[in-house]
Amino acid sequence: MTTEVRVPTLGESVTEATVATWFKKPGDAVAVDEMLCELETDKVTVEVPAPAAGVMGEIVAAEGETVGVNALLATITAGQGAAPAPAAAPAAAPAASGGGSVDVMVPTLGESVTEATVSTWFKAVGDTVAQDEMLCELETDKVSVEVPAPAAGVLAEITAAEGATVDATAKLGVISSSGAVAAAPAAVAAPAASGKDVANAPSAEKAMAEAGISAAAVTGTGRDGRIMKDDVARAVAAGATAPAPAAAVPTPAAQTPRAPVSADDASREERVKMTRLRQTIARRLKDSQNTAAMLTTYNEVDMTEVMALRNQYKGEFEKKHGVRLGFMSFFTKACCHALKEVPEVNAEIDGTDIVYKNFVHMGVAAGTPTGLVVPVIRDADSMSFAAIEKAIGEKGRRARDGKLSMAEMQGGTFTISNGGVYGSLMSSPILNPPQSGILGMHKIQDRPMAINGEVVIRPMMYLALSYDHRIVDGKGAVTFLVRVKEALEDPRRLLMDL
Repeated sequence: MTTEVRVPTLGESVTEATVATWFKKPGDAVAVDEMLCELETDKVTVEVPAPAAGVMGEIVAAEGETVGVNALLATITAGQGAAPAPAAAPAAAPAASGGGSVDVMVPTLGESVTEATVSTWFKAVGDTVAQDEMLCELETDKVSVEVPAPAAGVLAEITAAEGATVDATAKLGVISSSGAVAAAPAAVAAPAASGKDVANAPSAEKAMAEAGISAAAVTGTGRDGRIMKDDVARAVAAGATAPAPAAAVPTPAAQTPRAPVSADDASREERVKMTRLRQTIARRLKDSQNTAAMLTTYNEVDMTEVMALRNQYKGEFEKKHGVRLGFMSFFTKACCHALKEVPEVNAEIDGTDIVYKNFVHMGVAAGTPTGLVVPVIRDADSMSFAAIEKAIGEKGRRARDGKLSMAEMQGGTFTISNGGVYGSLMSSPILNPPQSGILGMHKIQDRPMAINGEVVIRPMMYLALSYDHRIVDGKGAVTFLVRVKEALEDPRRLLMDL
């Protein structure tokens, strides 16, 4: 029997790739999920695992050839020479893929997510499991992923212990339908972080040669520490220079050494490892500060008309649409209206180009027990008040339950952050890259205002727009906030498109 090896999905808007390196040649024995070749796209390097065990047959796409999605790369012929991957378990343990055994693999993690951390195993070696019963939970940069049992049986082996970092094609464990258990489950440990089993990406080698920097000055983020093209670009941007063997790239902790702590204080401290989500939040926010020319402008809005309109129709609205009428739909509508007039706030920078979006995918920042996430409401500019309220409510609930998928948090063009729900009176929100604008809402507070020569009490809210000054000028930022203010102080303007 012959199995075809084809180009996997490369990601949104990516239609072709270049075959960079073949790790196998015709006649070589291959194991299922063993790495066969590496493809390079404009953005990332994609590894292609073997879909089945057997003997490497014909290589259809040679190194350097450009191929499209689903194109045929090679063939694998079923044969006796199939050998396990080099990192297989010791001979004392039964074969993971033998008869009566089913491998537990990392499920699909989402676009651009290449690795995860095993956070919790719900089952131990020797436990009986039912099909689709939860075995373990993985933690990625954005979401938690539950791994169900692919078959009923006994958990015979755990190949990725809690705390181990695994890639998108890794094996997590083995389920035995016969009840056999691996001889030495205690020997299971996370793979060593050092020692690359393959060379750096060819494009990375070329980029390092062109930039005149050595591999020692670049931190690799690929499989087993392999250096990718993006890693070289980051090193060049950070000012890495030619060889500095003794100067490894410092970790965030090493960059800011901790002050000495007395023994008495240390005994009363608690040290908890940051989750992958919190590490990603920290990295992305710092990257945002380092990359964008961020500036914030402020205004205030009189919420009298919005509150009156909401109070007048909230009962009928909920009765007809089955969802409460809140303030977020008004702000979403007002922002979509303003973004049409000031499109650069809804744009992003790509190299030396400005990419204008003729749509609004609205990110709505939501606090969860594990950290801040930003689910995206796609095409919010074409949605009704009811549709917006339903989308915000549904995504907010799923965010709190940790059930959001990666796809639901990607592609946003503008973000709204409502610190007012926590009592914030004023703040400067930070950009969510690559977006160029974010609106900060705050608490509604009664304040004395001068209206037509008289002092009256009005429900006021401060608004803050943080924007990327590289493409948004002060005039555009102020105009955006003024249009939002006008639309909220006279909601009829939204109906008239004024």
